[in-house]
Amino acid sequence: MKRNLSQSRRPAFMSLGIALLAATLAAGPGLVGVASAVEPAPTPASPSPTTASSDAAPTLPSPTAASSDAVSPSPAVPPPSPTPTETASVETVSPQPSPGTAQSMAEAIGVGGAEMGQRSARVTAAASSGSVKRLSAESLSSEGTWMPTFGIQGLDVSGHQPSVDWQQQWNMGARFAYVKATEGNYYKNPSYSTQYQGSRNVGMIRGAYHFAIPNWSSGADQARYFVQNGGGWSADGYTMPPVLDFEFNPYEGRTINGFYFGNTCYNMSPSQLQSWVRDFGNTMQAMTGRLPVIYTNTSWWNQCLANPSGFGDYPLWIAAYPSSPTNNAGPVPTASWSSYSMWQYSSTGPFAGDSNVWNGDYASLQRFARAGNGIEDAFNREYQASSSWLGNPWGPIACGLANNGCYQIFQGGSIQWSPATGAHSVRDGAIRGTYQRSGSENGPLGYPVLGPEICGLKGGGCYQMFQGGAVIWNSITGAQISLAGPIRDRYASMGFENGPLGYPTSSQVCGLASGGCSQSFQGGDILWSSGSGAFAVTAGAIRANYGSLGAQGGKPGYPVSNEVCGLKNGGCYQFFQGGSMIWSSSSGAHFSPFGSIRGVWASQNFENGWLGYPYTDEYCSSSGECRQDFQGGSLIWTPKTGVSVYRR
Repeated sequence: MKRNLSQSRRPAFMSLGIALLAATLAAGPGLVGVASAVEPAPTPASPSPTTASSDAAPTLPSPTAASSDAVSPSPAVPPPSPTPTETASVETVSPQPSPGTAQSMAEAIGVGGAEMGQRSARVTAAASSGSVKRLSAESLSSEGTWMPTFGIQGLDVSGHQPSVDWQQQWNMGARFAYVKATEGNYYKNPSYSTQYQGSRNVGMIRGAYHFAIPNWSSGADQARYFVQNGGGWSADGYTMPPVLDFEFNPYEGRTINGFYFGNTCYNMSPSQLQSWVRDFGNTMQAMTGRLPVIYTNTSWWNQCLANPSGFGDYPLWIAAYPSSPTNNAGPVPTASWSSYSMWQYSSTGPFAGDSNVWNGDYASLQRFARAGNGIEDAFNREYQASSSWLGNPWGPIACGLANNGCYQIFQGGSIQWSPATGAHSVRDGAIRGTYQRSGSENGPLGYPVLGPEICGLKGGGCYQMFQGGAVIWNSITGAQISLAGPIRDRYASMGFENGPLGYPTSSQVCGLASGGCSQSFQGGDILWSSGSGAFAVTAGAIRANYGSLGAQGGKPGYPVSNEVCGLKNGGCYQFFQGGSMIWSSSSGAHFSPFGSIRGVWASQNFENGWLGYPYTDEYCSSSGECRQDFQGGSLIWTPKTGVSVYRR
C-alpha cells in the first residue's frame, strides 16, 4: 500500500501518539495474568449481498500448480552465512536500554514504527524518498490487482494504515488479517484496537504480530511485552496464533542516542539469533499455549541464521514479492520447512497494507486458528505440504490411538501423528496397503517418521520410513517391510537396493532353527540368529549348495560371514557355523565341514596347496567312513586310521 508521503506532520495526532508511548514505556514490560485475546465480542456487520458470516467458507478458486516464474528480489540460493561486509558479531546481545533510550527510539521511528517486509517495494520507496514516516489515510486506487489463484486471501496492517475500510477488504476476498501490536519493548501500535476489532467485525479471522529487534532486549522480554499489549491467543476459532516478525534490520547502520543497531543481522551471530528466537518462542508457548508463527524472508533467514534446523514446529509465513503474477513463492528455508503456511506476496495491493495468501482451504485456516495443543497445527502443516495429492478430508482428526496418537483420513491417504514422531502423511497405494496389513501404528512399524513416500530409487522404486523400519517398493517385487534390526542393518551395509541384494521380495520371517530369522531379496537372503549375527547368502552356486544341504537347519547352520571372493583362480568362499562353502569355476561349490578332513586340507594350505579346490562335498558311508575329493586327490577318514591322503 503506498502511503501519502507528504510533509503534513499532523502535530496534534503525533504528539498524542508520543505521549501514549511514553506512558507505556514508563510502565515497562511485565507478565500479564491472562495470556489470551481479550478484545470484546465482535459486532457483526450489517447484512448485505457481499457480507458473509465468519462461519461460512468462502468460494474461492482452487489451487493450481506452482508457476516456474522466478521470484525476486531474493536469490534462489542465498548465501549460507553473512557477507564479509556484514559479518555477524560474536559479542553478546546489548543490555536492555534505559527508559530514556527507549523514549528516544519511539520519537525517532514515528507512530508507525518498523513495517513488515523491509525490502518490499512499499517500504523501500518510503525509505528512498527521505520522508519522515507519518500516519495518513491510504487509497487503493493505484494498487496492483493480481493475487495467487490458490488458497485463502488475507492482509496485514500496522500503524501506517490507520484508516482501513474493512468491509471493502472483505468484499475483495480477504478472510484473515494480521495487525501489528508491538515492536521491541518500546512501541505499541496506537491503531491496534480499532484494526483488530474492525477486521473481526466484518467476519475475518485475525491475529497480532510483533516486530522483533533482537539486539534491543531478550526474546523472553519482548514476548512478555507482546502478550501484555495484544499478542495473546485463545482457542475461539477466530483468533490467529501470534506472529514473530523476524527479518531485515529496519534501523540498519543507525546509532540512536548512543545505541548502534548494527548491520542487517543486528550484529548478532547465527547462534545468537537462533537462541533469541527460541527464547521468544518458548516464552510465547508458556504464556499462550501456542508457538508463534515465524514471518521471515528466505535469503535473510539463511544469511543471518545460517538456515538452521529445529524450527519446523513454528509455522512459516514467508515474504517474497514476484515481479509478475505467479503461484510460485520461491524457496523456503529448507533445513526447517518444506513448505509455508502463509505467503506475503505483495506490498502494493490488492489489499491494504500487505497482501497475503493462506496455503490451504478455509477449513484448514479455521483449524489453524483454533488449534491449542499443537496437534492441529502439526496436521495443518503436513496437509499444506501434501494437499496436492491428499485431497479433501473424509473426516475430522481422531485421537486415542496407540501411544496417544491421532489420525485423519483424506481422499488420497492419511495423516498420522504421535507425540514422538509428529505428523506425517501416508499416500494411498502399495506402501500404505502393506503398512495397513502389518497393523498400521499397532504393528511392528509404528507411526511414520517421514512422509509421504520418497520415490526415484533404482528401477523406479519408492520407500517410506516408520518408527520400526521402512516399507520399500518397486514394480517387480511389490511393497515389502524392512524392519529395523540386524537384518536391515546388514542390508544397509550392502547398499540397500543399490547393492547385490536389490529389493526385498518378502518381509522378515522368524521362527527358524535356533530362533533365527531370514528375509529374501532379489539377490539372495539375509539370515540371522543370536549365535551367528546377520549375514547374507547371495544368489549363486554357494547359495544353491547351501540350500541343498538344508541351509540353516542342516549341517552348514547359519552364515557367520558374507561371501568373499578373490581366491586362487577367481574362487570364492563363505563361512558358516558348521564350516565353509568354497567355489571355483572349475570345481563348483562344495561344503567343507569343520573336522579332521578339513584340518588336513588346511594343513596343505587349502586351495593354494596341492589338493586345490574340493570336487565334492564331504560324504560318509554306513560303515562310518567319510571322504572328500579334491582337484589333486582325496582325503579319507575312518575311526581307526584317521585321515588318509591319496594323490591323483
